[in-house]
Amino acid sequence: MQEIKGRLVDLDARETYGAIITVNDAGYIESIVRDETRNRRGHYILPGFVDAHVHIESSMLLPVEFAKLAVTHGTVATVSDPHEIANVMGMEGVEYMLDNAARTSLSINFGAPSCVPATSFETAGAILDVAEVAALLDRDDIKYLSEVMNYPGVLNGDLDMLAKISAAVDRDKPIDGHAPGLLGEEAFRYAKAGPSTEHECTTEQEARDKLAAGMKILIREGSAAKNYQALHGLIDEFSDRVMFCTDDSHPDDLMAGHINQLVMRAIRDGHDVYNVLTAACRNPVEHYNLDIGKLRVGDRADFILVDDLRFMAVYATYIKGEMVAEAGHHNLPDYRPEPINRFNCSPKKPEDFRVAPGPEGAQLRVIEVFDGELVTGKKLMTPALNEAGEPVGAPERDLLKIAVINRYEDAPPAVGFVTGMKLQRGAIASSVAHDSHNIVVVGVDDESICRVANAVIAERGGIAAGREGELQVLPLPVAGIMSNDSGPKVAARYAELTGFARRKLRCGVESPFMTLSFLALLVIPELKLSDRGLFDGGAFRIVDLWEGKLAAPDGNVE
Repeated sequence: MQEIKGRLVDLDARETYGAIITVNDAGYIESIVRDETRNRRGHYILPGFVDAHVHIESSMLLPVEFAKLAVTHGTVATVSDPHEIANVMGMEGVEYMLDNAARTSLSINFGAPSCVPATSFETAGAILDVAEVAALLDRDDIKYLSEVMNYPGVLNGDLDMLAKISAAVDRDKPIDGHAPGLLGEEAFRYAKAGPSTEHECTTEQEARDKLAAGMKILIREGSAAKNYQALHGLIDEFSDRVMFCTDDSHPDDLMAGHINQLVMRAIRDGHDVYNVLTAACRNPVEHYNLDIGKLRVGDRADFILVDDLRFMAVYATYIKGEMVAEAGHHNLPDYRPEPINRFNCSPKKPEDFRVAPGPEGAQLRVIEVFDGELVTGKKLMTPALNEAGEPVGAPERDLLKIAVINRYEDAPPAVGFVTGMKLQRGAIASSVAHDSHNIVVVGVDDESICRVANAVIAERGGIAAGREGELQVLPLPVAGIMSNDSGPKVAARYAELTGFARRKLRCGVESPFMTLSFLALLVIPELKLSDRGLFDGGAFRIVDLWEGKLAAPDGNVE
C-alpha cells in the first residue's frame, strides 16, 4: 500500500478538496478519504492526460522513447494510429510498433489503419486489405479503426472502405474520422456511415456541423497543424464531446510539452477547469474504452501531481500505481530493437528535376502553403523561365520547386512548384512524407534539390538540409521515418536542422520539416504532389502542372 496526499480535483463532484489516496500493491485505488487539513496545501491530484490522436512515428521516435518524454508532461495514455509505418512496412510495421509499445508503462492504444495506402494516386510500400484490417480489429490490443481518410470513398460508396468500417462496427470498436472541409449534408452522410470523431476541423463552423452530425471533435495543436485558437470556444459548450490531441508532434516540441500545454492554455483562456480536464483526461478514456483510471475508487491508479492549475507544471506521473516520472525525469526502461526498413531508390542527378517547357503563355498550378496549417491552396502563377524556356525556381518571388521521389522503386521524380515556404537558399528534404513516405524535397535550384535528396537516399531515410558547401542530415533508419536513438538526442539534432533551415536557408515557416512532410498528403486539400504527379484534392484527381491541361484518373495527361 502507498498513500498519496494532496488536493484532489474531482471531475464527478466538480470540486477540489484535500484527500488521501490509498493505492494497493496491484496498482489500483483502494480508497479516497477527504482530508480537510490539505484543502489549501500540497500538490493538486488530477487524472492523467490522454493524447486522443497521435502518430507516434511523426515524433521520429520509437514508442519507448516517445513514452519517456510524454510521461514527464503528465501523459498517461495515447490513442495512436500506426498508419505511418504501415504505409512503409504493412503488417510487419504494425507488429513492430505493438511490440515496442508493450515494453513501456505509457498506455499506447493502437488502432487498425484503415487507409493503407491513403489513395490510389501514390506509391506506398504496402497495402492493408479488408481481411488484414479485420484481423487487426479482432485483437484486444487494437482498440479502434484508425482515421478513415478516404472520405470521398465513404461518400461514394467504395465497397472496400465500407467493409473496413463494417468490420469495426461488427466488433463494437470506435471509428476515427478524417474529413477536412466537409460541411452540412456531406458531414452528416460521412458521420452516418460510422466515423465518430474528427481532428481535422480548422473552423468553428466546420466543427459545429460535425457536432450536429453526431461526431466528437478533437482540438488539435501539433507541430504543423494548430487549430486550438479556432476551436477552443467549443470547450465549455460541448465539454462532453471534445478532446485534445497533437496528431503530429516533432521531438523538440515533445521535449517542451504535450497535452499539458493545451490544458494550461485553455485554463488561462478562462475555460472552466473541470470542463478542460474532462476533455483532456476523461472523454478519450470513455470514447475509446481505454483501460485507464479516472481517479475513482477501484480504478487503476493513473494520475498526476501538479504544482499549480494555471501553469500545469507536472511534478509527478503515476501509471498503475508506479511513479514513472518526477520533476521532469522519467524512470522508464531502454529498448533498442533492430531497425526494419523498405528502401530501394538509387541516387538522382540534377537533370532529373528539370521541367519541360509548357504551352506559350500558360501559367503554373502552384501549391500554396499556409504556415501552421495542413491544408494548402492552389494558386496560378506566371513561371520563371531559364534560357531553354524551362520553368525554374524564383526564390525572390517565393516560387520554389518541389519534387517527390519514389523510395520503393526507381522512377523519375514528380516535380511541381510551391509558394509559401519562403526558402531563400539551398533545399530541404525528408523521407517523412505523409502518408506513403516517399522522399519530398523543396529547393531553389535543381543542384540543391538533388544534393539533399541524395543525402536522404544515402541514409535510406532521414531529413536533410543544405546549400552549396554545407549539408546536414538526421538519419532515420527505422522504416525511413524514425530514429532508434534517444529522444533528447533526436530532439537536439532535429532542432539543429530546423535552425539551419531557418537561419542559413532563410526558410520563413515555423516548422520547415513538418510543413514539408505534409505537402505529399493527398487526402488534405487542396493541391499536393505525389510521386505520380500534381494532385487536386477537391477534384480528387491528378492534374497537369500547367493550367488548362487536365490529367486522366490514371495519371496520363489527356
